[in-house]
Amino acid sequence: MLAILAILVIIIGFLILSQGRRMQIETGLPAGRVVYADTGAWKAVERPLFSALYQLAGKPDYVVKQGRQTIPIEVKSANAPGDGPRRSHLLQLAAYCLLIEEHYQHRPEYGIIKYADRAFEIDYTAVLETALLDTLDAMRANLTEGAATRSHHDAGRCVHCGYRHACDERLA
Repeated sequence: MLAILAILVIIIGFLILSQGRRMQIETGLPAGRVVYADTGAWKAVERPLFSALYQLAGKPDYVVKQGRQTIPIEVKSANAPGDGPRRSHLLQLAAYCLLIEEHYQHRPEYGIIKYADRAFEIDYTAVLETALLDTLDAMRANLTEGAATRSHHDAGRCVHCGYRHACDERLA
């Protein structure tokens, strides 16, 4: 009876692992262990990563540990733009790389932006990091000067914006 119970436990464990890997493949995640998730699919929504040094917080959709490598993944529901990832998406991924470096004490070599139709592996270079830090400095200067204004004319973006309730420039 004990042997049957042990075999049953092994089979159930195997099925659970198979389900997790199947889910990982379906979401387009690389092989490895998911150590952070901000989606309902994984039922492990985490607190935002926070950098005291850069006064920056963010919630990557996934962080996958692959050996010594820690990989942030940002998932977009739309198809990829024809000319490659949007600059805002590149900077968002760079922010996650910066946060991961501080949180996990290991600099990611790259991150992934996963669009509905394809994925891009983006190297986390010094050039990309500098572009992020320069953008953060410019954003903070705009806020300090009171020069931060809405940067689009798309009512759909406003409808889904988390700051719509407090924005006096909202379109919808």
